[in-house]
Amino acid sequence: MDADQNDICQFLKSWPGQFVSRKEICRRAGGKWRYRENENWAVPILQRMLEIHLLESDTTGRYRLLKHAPGDQKNRKKLWISPAIKRILQQSSRNFTVIDLDKDGDPADGTASSGRSLYYQLDD
Repeated sequence: MDADQNDICQFLKSWPGQFVSRKEICRRAGGKWRYRENENWAVPILQRMLEIHLLESDTTGRYRLLKHAPGDQKNRKKLWISPAIKRILQQSSRNFTVIDLDKDGDPADGTASSGRSLYYQLDD
């Protein structure tokens, strides 16, 4: 994301969920001197941002940031920090599963959340 796209995104974050007109984006996102030099400076940038799905537009030509679905995180490709770490973990023959702490676990496998499970005792 270049500087112009970042300026537009920062401006649209101040209007969460609302569509903002192209003229208003051109006027406020880049500052008044940028608007005085070229009143339509943001038009090609907005088109590019529509193509790469950073923005969405309504029928009247107003724009807002695209809302990403919460399920998108699961569809992302997971990458290893390094191939050496991947090889070491695979050779250890241990099961490294991810436990989601936001969900209630199954009591049979020991992942159920309870208030008393996260405590420790100090030796006197």
